[in-house]
Amino acid sequence: MNSDEPKTNNNMLPSERRSVTVLALIGMLRMFGLFSLLPVLALYAAGLSDASPLLIGLAVGGYGLTQASLQIPLGALSDRVGRVPVIVGGLLVFAAGSILAASAESIYGVIAGRLMQGAGAISATLSALVADATRPAVRTRSMAIFGIGVGFAFLLAMVVGPYIAAALGVRALFVLSAVVAALAILMLMAVPAEARHNTRAQSWEFRQAITPELLKLDFFVFLLHAILTASFVALPFLLAGRLELPITEHWTIYVGAMLVSLLGTVPLILRDERQGKSSTIVTAVLLLLVAELLLAFAGFSMSGVFIALALFFAGFNFLEAALPSRVSILASDTARGASLGVFSSSQFLGAFVGGVVGGRFIAGGDPSLVFLICVMFALIWLGVQGLIRPKSLA
Repeated sequence: MNSDEPKTNNNMLPSERRSVTVLALIGMLRMFGLFSLLPVLALYAAGLSDASPLLIGLAVGGYGLTQASLQIPLGALSDRVGRVPVIVGGLLVFAAGSILAASAESIYGVIAGRLMQGAGAISATLSALVADATRPAVRTRSMAIFGIGVGFAFLLAMVVGPYIAAALGVRALFVLSAVVAALAILMLMAVPAEARHNTRAQSWEFRQAITPELLKLDFFVFLLHAILTASFVALPFLLAGRLELPITEHWTIYVGAMLVSLLGTVPLILRDERQGKSSTIVTAVLLLLVAELLLAFAGFSMSGVFIALALFFAGFNFLEAALPSRVSILASDTARGASLGVFSSSQFLGAFVGGVVGGRFIAGGDPSLVFLICVMFALIWLGVQGLIRPKSLA
């Protein structure tokens, strides 16, 4: 990144485009390796020795525990020793966990492998490297490219994973995860050298990562992923039960809605880069709120659900880019990794809470209750947004 470029230049520089493209591809590879297992892992784990419902749940979701626990220390470590060593180390740990799970003969071995996969907790460090490599003027756009790439990898993994498992077995998916991690390490060397050398902190800077402004953004990403996870606990029941759409076809409505949502996401990003005001955040949260209301009260037709999901993804994709962008701008250069570590941990905690809330309120068989809880989360967000507006960035 050339810090001498005029601040009014909102075009991405060649080095910025290259950095963001490579890092987005690395994020996509890692997410594909992780999430391609989700549609098939529970059934595979159930057939292993010593399997029980609790242990199957740990095999599926155990990676989230180590992810949430290690984002902060690894993010802070990247402030001290550099982003690249932490990312390479995290990818190696992820690959080792994948091989361990692939070779496991019991449920305990798979759980250990999944916990080790999660221990390669480099989401915050990757985001910090994206921030290091880009100017504030193009930061939201850069985070959007990174986030949409990861989102696309998630959808692709959910579609392709079952086919690979059917053809080659679930163990092959674990091996594939190790292979893509190795490929990601090689791709890291394609990031321009000036972007790979961040300012090193001389001491641990945890206090700078928990300022009131940053904590507010941490709370927002907590709410965002609570809404996302709770919604996707309820959506399969809505699509399969109320609309009688076969499970194998759910991805079609998700992908279609994601593509249409870009008509809303892109204008929000462009407006945010020009103005950088809180109105774009409010607009995006309102899109989430309207989407959840539509799912609760108009989720009786395929067209109603499709429109709701398009609105949801438009707001979600923008917020998934804008929130880490704001964190990276507000954070000091020497505490950017730690700040994004707290942010990422809040994100995973929100996903955990959303899953628990979704599971609790779907128990009665009515997905509308879950969507109304998500409406409440969005209203809380709007209330906090109106009360606290730090430095006009959020």
